[in-house]
Order: sequence, then structure tokens, then C-alpha cells
Amino acid sequence: MSIRDPNCVFCKIAAGEIPSLRVLDTPSAMAFLDIGPLAEGHLLLIPRNHYRTIDQMPPDELTEVTSCLPSLARAVVKVTGATGYNILQNNGRISGQVVEHVHFHIIPRKEGDGLGYRWNAGKYPPGRAETLHREFTAILG
Repeated sequence: MSIRDPNCVFCKIAAGEIPSLRVLDTPSAMAFLDIGPLAEGHLLLIPRNHYRTIDQMPPDELTEVTSCLPSLARAVVKVTGATGYNILQNNGRISGQVVEHVHFHIIPRKEGDGLGYRWNAGKYPPGRAETLHREFTAILG
């Protein structure tokens, strides 16, 4: 049974109601060129079923979708001549998710592309990392 949101643009793309330039089609996933690319060859990988965030996906379905990432990454490098790539996946508006349907960006990168990347690393105050560790292991086992 297919899970679909009739108002979701990615569900409409998956159903063929909105045209896209598909590069990969499987029973569980599809990938297509982003219409607002950060770089030439920027791809989106989506599950066919509608889930707003990655934590809502059943693990087996997430595995099927993400198993497409290595071949898509190789294709991005080969087609664009990129020397690297970013794989980006946002969950929730605060993280930068605009379309509320799980999706992965595969963004080709080249020297001097001007895209940049911000990694503002910080430090935990004394004892905080240990407290977080206890909380995570209480939940995750």
C-alpha cells in the first residue's frame, strides 16, 4: 500500500503528476535533478512513500532508499567532473527542510565553487557530554 500526501510536491513528482528529470527509478525510491540546484548536477533522492522526517521511516524502507546513494554519488562525480560531493538530509523547518517529504540532496562539489560549508564546532562544559551519554544510552540501550 502506498503512503501519499495529495498536497506534497514530491508525492506528485513520484506519481508522475508533476514532470521531473528522473535519473533513477526503483519500487521504493526515485532520484531526479533538483529544479533549484546549488550546483550543476544536484540530485534529489526521495522515497516513493510519504514521510515528513527520517525518524518516521521504517528501517527496511530507509535501507532500500539509502542503498541508492553510492551509485548516485558515483554518477554525480562522473557526469559533472566533481572532485567531491555533499549528501545532505534535513528534518524539520528549523533544520532547513523546505519540502516536508524525506529527501536527500546529492550536491557535486568542485574547487572554488563558492558553496562553502559552515561547521561551527563547540565544546561541552565539564560533565555535560557524560550526562548526554547516559541519556542516550538509557533510550538506545
